[in-house]
Amino acid sequence: MLSQAHEVFLEVAKQLSFTKAGQALFVSQSAVSKQVKALEEHYRTGLFERLGSSILLTPAGQRLYQKLLQAKQLQHELHQEMSALSPDFAPALHLSIGASTTISLYVLPPVVSAYLQRHPNRQLSLKNRNSDNILRALLAHEIELGIVEGIHKVSHVTYTPLLADDVVAVCAAGNPLGSRTLEARDLLSIPLALREDGSGTLAVLEEALRHRGLKLAALPVRVRLGGTEALKNFVRVDSSLAFLPRQAVVKELASGELMEVKIKDLPMRRHFNFIQRKGTENNEPYRDFLLFTKHYYADRA
Repeated sequence: MLSQAHEVFLEVAKQLSFTKAGQALFVSQSAVSKQVKALEEHYRTGLFERLGSSILLTPAGQRLYQKLLQAKQLQHELHQEMSALSPDFAPALHLSIGASTTISLYVLPPVVSAYLQRHPNRQLSLKNRNSDNILRALLAHEIELGIVEGIHKVSHVTYTPLLADDVVAVCAAGNPLGSRTLEARDLLSIPLALREDGSGTLAVLEEALRHRGLKLAALPVRVRLGGTEALKNFVRVDSSLAFLPRQAVVKELASGELMEVKIKDLPMRRHFNFIQRKGTENNEPYRDFLLFTKHYYADRA
């Protein structure tokens, strides 16, 4: 097994931040610094170059990081093989997963709860970012499994379908827009509140507009907000029209707090996909979590 110091080093190398590593590992920044210092004394060389408030891996740190990633993979394979030979062998495992905002907030919580009840010896950390940043985190080895909206056409990433969901136009209760049925071209004269660049929800809207011969840049965008909850909170008190995943507004639509605005010629459907680096598709316990999540929602379809 990797030592605690090596596990801490791996997290710092992934995050390139002592503070973020401490938060991910639920330990203090000083404890992280002590573990890294102990490794630097052991190897008799610096592993990180401090540049003001940021850090970079030194050549020795890069070499150690790559070797520890290989060792981590071998450890996963060994645990898998030993578990098959000895059913009583159940080592504690930690999963590093990332998901886009809608999935993190509205899709995964019940799955994660059910999964951890079945596997009490496992822990899970979930990064919540937009789809583009989850893809970057996967490629940077910050996470081992991601769930994003759509397919970003990266050659060395595999995509496995999970769910489909609609993006819907919504407005605040009492907004006159709630009583209208719009056409796509009507959006040229309606103030809009949209998600930030890199958002999967925004990408679905942009693609739907393109099919209607419209460009996002031509629309009267009043505000762009990072995050689904921020956008919901804004449109509740504003006259703008917003585009949000149906999964994110089920309760608000049911209570009447928000109203769905029909746009008859602008269907917006998006797909959630698991993403993995090619060659890691069979790595346990991530393959187990992927299959568990697919079965969880298939049973509820």
